Amino acid sequence: MTIKASSFTEAQLLATTRGFMGVPWATSAAGAKAAILGVPFDCGTHAFRIGSRQGPASIRAQSRLVRAYESEVADYDIRARLNLVDCGDVVLTPSRIEDAFARIEEAAWRIVDAGATPVGFGGDGSISVPLVRAAARKWPDLCVLHIDSHTDCHPVDPEHPYDAATQFSHAALEQRVSPSASYHVGIRGPTYRPGVMDHTRSLGYNIITMRDYVRRGEADVLAELHDAMKGRPVYLSWDMDSFDPSVAPGVCTPTWGGFSAREGLQLLRGLAGLDIVAVDINTVSPPHDVNEMTAYLAAYMAFETLLLLQHCPTRRS
Repeated sequence: MTIKASSFTEAQLLATTRGFMGVPWATSAAGAKAAILGVPFDCGTHAFRIGSRQGPASIRAQSRLVRAYESEVADYDIRARLNLVDCGDVVLTPSRIEDAFARIEEAAWRIVDAGATPVGFGGDGSISVPLVRAAARKWPDLCVLHIDSHTDCHPVDPEHPYDAATQFSHAALEQRVSPSASYHVGIRGPTYRPGVMDHTRSLGYNIITMRDYVRRGEADVLAELHDAMKGRPVYLSWDMDSFDPSVAPGVCTPTWGGFSAREGLQLLRGLAGLDIVAVDINTVSPPHDVNEMTAYLAAYMAFETLLLLQHCPTRRS
């Protein structure tokens, strides 16, 4: 059979670039229940592993591998259920930190103010500062669930206040979150300075180290998280270096002894029932990735997070 090119429609001949998992680009989150927001920013303060500003593009690219139907537990298209849109990337210059933070906060706030849940793609962990600020404008009793190998709660240097190790110090000192109901989970490995965990606890935060997590077990940890955060708006921050470098090598600060992909996914799924009002997935660094496996895992984590959002009280229709 001879096929004539003229028989194809324009849509069958020309492909247009789409956002995360193929959803449409949008400059407004009006009518959406969730919206992707790319934050192509890093402070550039790491000695040699710089590149997470390229993370949003890599996560979107690898999202083409994420299939929409989870036949075992979610045999439907979550994109349609949430009317998901992709708001693109915040226009910013990484070297202009305070200007970039102002732009990130305003972009996220417009999503929050429209009634949608922002799902931010980093970028290094410092993006949590402006994203938390935006969420706290609507949710003054916000608590944080931070999954990471580091607390990112170092003392703030007044001369250089912003980096990827102080974001949750800022969140507490600015009273954007309630530290007593907030948790850092999966903490492990060495740091450049002493006393980081003591400083984190002095701000009121709770810490569950990886050793504690393994000793206690997933079910016990999840029970504590649900008990502490039930009925409160939750900001979920997932740093990809919470995973072991064997499954997520493309991060800014790889730390051995982290979650396997299965363990991380099980922890994420166990958060079902919490009222997650804002999310960031950060620290994918494409120059350090291997076959884009970290970006693909981050994309899949975003998909699983979307499945959680449909059941949050603030997202129920």
